[in-house]
Amino acid sequence: MAFLMPVSRRLATRLATPTTICRQCVQSRPAIQSRSLVLEAVRASRAPAAPFQARLQSTKATVAELSKAASEESASAYASAVENAPSRKRLPEHTTSKAVTLWLLGSAVSVFGIVIFGGLTRLTESGLSITEWRPVTGSLPPKDEDAWNSEFEKYRASPEFKLLNPNMTLEEFKKIYFMEWFHRVWGRVIGVTFVLPAIYFVARRRVSLPMAFNLAGISALIGFQGVIGWWMVKSGLKDDLFAPGSHPRVSQYRLAAHLSAAVLCYSWMLLSGLTVLRTRRLLADPTTATNLVAALKNPALSTLRRSVGALTGLVALTIVSGALVAGLDAGLIYNEFPQMGVGLTPPAAELWDAHYSRKQDRSDLWWRNMLENPSTVQLDHRILATSTFFSIVALFMYARRSSMKSVVPANARRGVMGLLHLSMAQVTLGISTLIYMVPLPLAAMHQAGALALLTGALVLGHRLRVPKSLIATLNRRVKMAQANSARK
Repeated sequence: MAFLMPVSRRLATRLATPTTICRQCVQSRPAIQSRSLVLEAVRASRAPAAPFQARLQSTKATVAELSKAASEESASAYASAVENAPSRKRLPEHTTSKAVTLWLLGSAVSVFGIVIFGGLTRLTESGLSITEWRPVTGSLPPKDEDAWNSEFEKYRASPEFKLLNPNMTLEEFKKIYFMEWFHRVWGRVIGVTFVLPAIYFVARRRVSLPMAFNLAGISALIGFQGVIGWWMVKSGLKDDLFAPGSHPRVSQYRLAAHLSAAVLCYSWMLLSGLTVLRTRRLLADPTTATNLVAALKNPALSTLRRSVGALTGLVALTIVSGALVAGLDAGLIYNEFPQMGVGLTPPAAELWDAHYSRKQDRSDLWWRNMLENPSTVQLDHRILATSTFFSIVALFMYARRSSMKSVVPANARRGVMGLLHLSMAQVTLGISTLIYMVPLPLAAMHQAGALALLTGALVLGHRLRVPKSLIATLNRRVKMAQANSARK
């Protein structure tokens, strides 16, 4: 019977309308129409997908604006109020559900884990055990002995088996197969658990418009990451990409691209989750948030903000250089620190070996050695890692200056301190991994430390910035609150 109530109300209104209208009723009709317009706008402003508290506040604001427009009998004011009223067909400007925050941060943690597991897959020489890319049918492992023998025969035809594992048994093959299979299935799980909830949240208007674009971009990147992964594995199945008789491996360029895409996906998810979390907190108290924004606009923080941005780029570049080291197995040479052989660097003839040049005029000598010569690649990684560490130390000393103590927010000071601790741990892990010739536990911890260091830099930079769109929204909220208090 509930669905008959609106029909009954409209019928009662029509029956209650008098057949004759006096002059006073005619004069009072504009006010009645204004009130009915207010009521219709309020009803249209109620979005069922929004949280109850946010919807209630939005409705109150809409009532206040439309009531003022109707009382002033201003057509332009009323049109503006209707245009700015929330709509069922529009995504909210900045309000995003708290569930989206938890989902984004959980997805980032999952990507963090798969990056570490991918490094283990690379170190155990398991990445080339599956020689086909089957995004759907490949989600299940072989069911019986015949299926296992079929997969093993495909692996036996690969260069890795012929040159590296000619005596491998079927039981040994199953171990490396399950490593690569689990890595691929984990990637598919990340894709499904991100894309499907993203579609749901956008369809239910649980995210803001900017966040909807972020979710679309991350979803596309996840799909592209799967393509890059197979493109990388495919390079290790062809023996024309490495010298005859050398160690079969995937292209270090494709490995670096695969890792870079994973790091970008992780960073995007992390920053999106942190943005939603902080936006909800700031919009809950616009006045306090405006004071925080004013503090972050202090010109004394400009240098610190730019330094953190440059430092984040340096950390990311060091991670990419680490992918080149892993792709070339450059960590298995010069296993001492700080020296490399008899000096701090290898001989110049070894660093700029003409063997890696492919042009007669040697115009590609320098960059091919920097990207393909294991000795030069390891030296580059050492230089970048050392530069990153001392840059963080310099940033810490700058933030601790007496003139900056009263300017830098407390959470930013804690972020700088945490970044210093992470860099010290990462340097220790890196040196230990090199000296002990890349054991699996230390290598995995070193890769995790790199992502943790990048996380610290991203969080610190996020604490020092507020998007301009959010600042504009905060200013409007403050002005609206001031106007409401003035009317009261």
